[in-house]
Amino acid sequence: MTPAEIRRALYARAIMARAGADNAALEQAFAAVGREQFAGPGPWHIWTPQGYALTASNDPEALYHDVVVALDKDKGINIGEPSYHARCLNALMVRRGETAVHIGGGVGYYTAILSELVGPTGAVVSFEIEPSLVARARPNLTARSNVEVRLQSGSDGPLPNADVIYVNAGATYPPRTWLEALRPGGRLMFPLTGTNGNGGMLRIERGETAWDARFICLVGFFPCVGTRDTALAARLETAFDTPQWWGVQSLHLGDRPPDDSCWLAGDGWWLSTRGGPPAHPGPC
Repeated sequence: MTPAEIRRALYARAIMARAGADNAALEQAFAAVGREQFAGPGPWHIWTPQGYALTASNDPEALYHDVVVALDKDKGINIGEPSYHARCLNALMVRRGETAVHIGGGVGYYTAILSELVGPTGAVVSFEIEPSLVARARPNLTARSNVEVRLQSGSDGPLPNADVIYVNAGATYPPRTWLEALRPGGRLMFPLTGTNGNGGMLRIERGETAWDARFICLVGFFPCVGTRDTALAARLETAFDTPQWWGVQSLHLGDRPPDDSCWLAGDGWWLSTRGGPPAHPGPC
């Protein structure tokens, strides 16, 4: 192994440990994708509890830790925390040969990891509305024949039929566009967030006759354009102030009116605390 390969392998192993994920395929995917290609030339601004801090040099070793890397620190646009994404991707159970949709793909780092997970027989379609990010993502991903990058909102129009939809921008409800794109057994994961951008990462799985729904962890995200409702956002802030959010187990889509297990209801949908065993989520 080259020094760069060793560095990526050690990084991947550490990220899996921090994420609590025992997933060899996911570890290999993190080890295969170089962060510096997506972060751009160094030195880099790394997020700390005190704000962004500039790395001491352009040595890419600084990127191979569980750190958030700024793409545009003035706008707060970043390559997100690896252990958080590892935890989410582990819960999505991405398999080789599947079709994955990535909404809010940014410059393509986590799109590339999805590309590794689905393999050459699978496909990944990335949606991103920021032209400057798409301009960086396309050359970053050009060598990956199983990836398509679209300068388009993931909330506009129909999505490709997918086994996995991974969303990296906050919505106040599960859009029908996303749910309808899921194949049987397909998994959707998106941040369900309130007015302040905070909320929970919700995993929904399409079953034969029902929709399983579980929160994976608490999150904070920029809003997803076209998937926000002001009144719902305010209600979500209140709902996440109570511990009942962790008990959500299923999604109902107009099959029956909300009952006493309802955690939150919107227009034609509601989340219930009844279903299978709870997922016991926690902070990412």
